[in-house]
Amino acid sequence: MPTRRSVPPLLAGAILLAAQALPAGPALARELVEAPLPYRPGTIVIRTGERRLYFVQAPGLAIRYSVAVGKAGKQWRGVKYVEELQVDPAWSPPASVKRDMPSLPDVIPGGSPRNPMGARVIGLGPGGEYAIHGTNRPGTIGSAASYGCFRMHNHDVVDLYARVRLGTPVIVMP
Repeated sequence: MPTRRSVPPLLAGAILLAAQALPAGPALARELVEAPLPYRPGTIVIRTGERRLYFVQAPGLAIRYSVAVGKAGKQWRGVKYVEELQVDPAWSPPASVKRDMPSLPDVIPGGSPRNPMGARVIGLGPGGEYAIHGTNRPGTIGSAASYGCFRMHNHDVVDLYARVRLGTPVIVMP
C-alpha cells in the first residue's frame, strides 16, 4: 500500500504561489510537480525518455511541460546554456534538414504557418545547432520527431520563454 508523504509548510506555500503563476486553461500541457532532481531554481531539465521538460521553479518544485524530442539517431544529452531568445523567428533549415528535404526554401519567415519554429526560440549553445522552440505541428508533441531540438506547444514555449534568461543551464538526460 502506498504511503502518503506530507508536504513541508514552506514547500506548500511555494507550491501555492507557483500554481497561481500558471495561467488556467483547458489545453495547457504543463503542470506543477515535484522537481525530478535537486537542481537550482531557474534550471531546465529535459528527460528525453519521458519526453518532458522541467523548469525548476523553487527547491523541490518544477513546472513540467510535454515536448517532442529528437528522432532515433538525433537525440543527444549533456549540458548547454540558453544563448539566444527570439520571438517569431525566421528559420533557415540546417544542412542536415536540407539534405532530407531539398525542396525547402533557404529561409521561412517568422510567423509563417510553414515555419516549424513556432512562436518562440530558446537557442542552446555553444554551437547553436539545437533549440527549444514552438511548433507548427502540435501533434508531434510527446514523440521522437525532431533533428535534435525540443518542440513545445506554442502556448507552452511562450510561457517558458518568459521564465528563462540568457545563460540558463539546460540539462538533457535520457
